[in-house]
Amino acid sequence: MSIDADGTRPVNQPQPPVEILRYTAFTHDPAGGNPAGVVLDARGLDDATMRAIAARVGYSETAFVTSRDETNRWFGVRYFSPLAEVAFCGHATVALAVALAERTGPGEIVLDTPAGEIPVATTSQDGAVLATLTSVATRSRPAGSSELDAALKALGWAAGDLDPALPPHVAFGGNDHLVLAAATRARLASLDYDFDGLAEVMRRHDWTTVQLVWRESPERFHARDPFPVGGVVEDPATGAAAAAFGGYLRALGLVTAPTRISIRQGEDMGRPSDLLIDVDPRSARIRVTGRAVPIG
Repeated sequence: MSIDADGTRPVNQPQPPVEILRYTAFTHDPAGGNPAGVVLDARGLDDATMRAIAARVGYSETAFVTSRDETNRWFGVRYFSPLAEVAFCGHATVALAVALAERTGPGEIVLDTPAGEIPVATTSQDGAVLATLTSVATRSRPAGSSELDAALKALGWAAGDLDPALPPHVAFGGNDHLVLAAATRARLASLDYDFDGLAEVMRRHDWTTVQLVWRESPERFHARDPFPVGGVVEDPATGAAAAAFGGYLRALGLVTAPTRISIRQGEDMGRPSDLLIDVDPRSARIRVTGRAVPIG
């Protein structure tokens, strides 16, 4: 099925136009956060059409509601980047949840995603909608030497650029993410990587992003997330990677009691974002909280 340049179906087909909403997540400012497309009714759209819409929207992810129940509290959801489908996307989930809450009211919903069921709670706060998703069970393992060497080469980083207190891991929170901790804020700020080279490494190991972090304090981190496999140089906010990072901290034993951790992302690319993660050492599931606002 083809679509017109504005993302709608051609008028010579019987289906109505596809309504595409645009939100930016993990911010209260339309100029900040990570933009996401949202299609609240994608029933009947095939994979090629959803991928084409995502490509024309041009954001790192677009969320498509492919089914729902009669209560409007359970939704089947799929996520497409401009190049491919991904199993789960945190910022598009927050954008979708806020869009739904603005239309049907805040409350508890469940999203049935390719990664598993994701409960999301929305609440009204100071005139805005706040969304909290609960990830699938996270896990984290040390990165292999060949994985690490290939990633560092593509990034143009050296082993000495890493924080020895935060070892490289491959962390999962619905997708796999390579987690690399920079030793300094300056190293994190200077990002000029081999786009095609890193994309090839990531495709080989099935990583969705490479999450680069710097620890400001035990409860505050700065992050950058290259996303070349999705056709995007960098994500200004990555909820799935934030969930995976919470699992990483839990796996390392760096969280010994229920803790809220803030992640500042997007600052170095001019789209500041604030993500909150709640990590409980007794649970493998991580809660990720943020706002979303319409664009335009």
